[in-house]
Amino acid sequence: MKIESFGYTGEGMSRVYENGQWTVGIKNYKPANDKSLFNELERHNETDELFVLTAGACTLVYADGADGEMKFGAVSMERGKVYNIPQGLWHNTIMVPGTRMVLIEDPGTGMSNSEIYHLEDGEAEELRRLIL
Repeated sequence: MKIESFGYTGEGMSRVYENGQWTVGIKNYKPANDKSLFNELERHNETDELFVLTAGACTLVYADGADGEMKFGAVSMERGKVYNIPQGLWHNTIMVPGTRMVLIEDPGTGMSNSEIYHLEDGEAEELRRLIL
């Protein structure tokens, strides 16, 4: 038996480890997650998702649309803390170049049980104002 290590240095997210019970991924900065360019939120309808910031800066933006009207918020991540995105919460990670995160999720999390919400211009601007 030996100790294994896993890494990823490309843009965006890559799953680097799965064991059937959980998945670990590395998520790095990509232009689509930049404050000036992001235009969508996603939600996972069956599972939570955990993020840990390891380098750079990231703001978790989110929206609760339970009452038919989107209510937006933002959390500036601190390095080394674990952030849980509960199932069903619209969210996105807004990063600066050089940002790296670890994410942990159920291995069954994917587009078959997730949704994308395309922000209208006014909504995107409202979220951008919340980002530090």
